[in-house]
Amino acid sequence: MFDEIMEKFEGSPSQQAVIRLLLERGFSVNEDGRVVSGGIEIPYTGIARELDVDRRVVDSTTDAILEDPELRRIFRNISAIPSLMDLAPVLDLTVLTVEVAEADDSGIVAEVTGLIADHDISIRQVISEDPEFTDDPKLYVITDEAVPGDLLVEIRDLSYVRSVEF
Repeated sequence: MFDEIMEKFEGSPSQQAVIRLLLERGFSVNEDGRVVSGGIEIPYTGIARELDVDRRVVDSTTDAILEDPELRRIFRNISAIPSLMDLAPVLDLTVLTVEVAEADDSGIVAEVTGLIADHDISIRQVISEDPEFTDDPKLYVITDEAVPGDLLVEIRDLSYVRSVEF
């Protein structure tokens, strides 16, 4: 799905950057073509500054989204979820990042969280990036305590895991 969306903006790297930001941040586009998070409007100038593009690129991207029925359906309904990842150091939490070879295989989240539960470690949050909307999806597991080395090795040794970081 991500590739299909990006293809619609193939001729414009700037518009692709806007699309990527909207997807990554969970920003939606309202009926008036404004970028919003919930009911809060995000000014085009702020988005443009973040991406180092002209604000008119943001405007033309939202127009294109509303003109395309498939994009309209996606971006009218996307939403963001709060993440503990940036708060982890402040709250003394651990963030475990798992990269896998085939992110759309079934059972990845269940097996990784099962191994963590087997070590009696409490999980505060799990975020699994969708392989349909991200180039390089990752699994993030936020725990209450540090993850012991033997558990990191167990997770790393799973056949589908490319890397594990914390």
